[in-house]
Amino acid sequence: MALTSHVTEAAFVERRNQDWAELERLTQRAANKNVSALEVQEVTRISPLYRDICADLARAQAARYSAPLVDYLHALTASAHSVLYALPPRPRFTFSLRGKKSALLAFPRAVRAHWPTMLLAAFLFFGPFLFGAIASIAEPSFAFRVVPESQLRPLVDGYAKGFSAGRQAGEGAMMAGFYVNNNVGIALRCFATGIFGGLGSAFYLVQNGLAIGAILGYVASQGAGGNLLLFIIGHSAFELGAIVIAGGAGMSLGWSIIAPGTKTRLASLQSAGRDVAVIVSGAAVMLLIAAAIEAFWSASSMPAGVKVAFGVLWLLVVLSYIFLAGQGEPWERT
Repeated sequence: MALTSHVTEAAFVERRNQDWAELERLTQRAANKNVSALEVQEVTRISPLYRDICADLARAQAARYSAPLVDYLHALTASAHSVLYALPPRPRFTFSLRGKKSALLAFPRAVRAHWPTMLLAAFLFFGPFLFGAIASIAEPSFAFRVVPESQLRPLVDGYAKGFSAGRQAGEGAMMAGFYVNNNVGIALRCFATGIFGGLGSAFYLVQNGLAIGAILGYVASQGAGGNLLLFIIGHSAFELGAIVIAGGAGMSLGWSIIAPGTKTRLASLQSAGRDVAVIVSGAAVMLLIAAAIEAFWSASSMPAGVKVAFGVLWLLVVLSYIFLAGQGEPWERT
């Protein structure tokens, strides 16, 4: 009987020790440096960890585990309680530069924390994108197998005219609404279907990459590729980047169910969901920016050189933000 109890206790400690260590680290930091030294994500992490350790303490007492373990859980529960209930109530309406900075840095850090699925998402999107573009330039009829011919013909006519006349007054606002609805719909499908083991996200990334590439290649094969490139270059860093990031977030969510590691599948999904919420929020902002540029700038009559410079500038800004922002402060998963 004693041997069975010992084995059960050892397994219990091994399974829960990671969360205990995390809670101990947070409570010690709060005690040494004050609660205000913690990041927003760390403060919100204390509450679920406290609830879990209360349950762990009750289980340890009920199972009559060793006195050192029960005493340790008692002490850690008391420390977490002191930190948690010493937190001042948050005002409902506040403006904090520190909070804004933290939110701005949380997004790129969260994206980098999920770099394997983000890299896979980029491959699944841009691989078919390049294939569709090259195949449609070499053989324009290939595009008809991917995108209905009834959609491709009007695109050629529209982009062949160029943008010397710009857009009529009020048309930009109308198109902004259309672009928001269209872009968000694509990104939402790439993300939401990831819950099915990530396969849905992978499918929509490949489908959209191939379709967009085929459209670009077909329009280029008909002599209007230059105008199409001038139209998309200004907003593509935001739009295509957001689609890839949303797809990567969906695959991360699906993978958390397939490979939960030491956690239960539900706990793994909840943990990944908190990370993914930050990523999807950032992708949504990118889509809104893309829609605004697409509606009010991309079809404008600005010179081609200005549009190219504008597009290259935004591409560098987006890449620098995703890869470099918050490098000195590693993302701490919640």
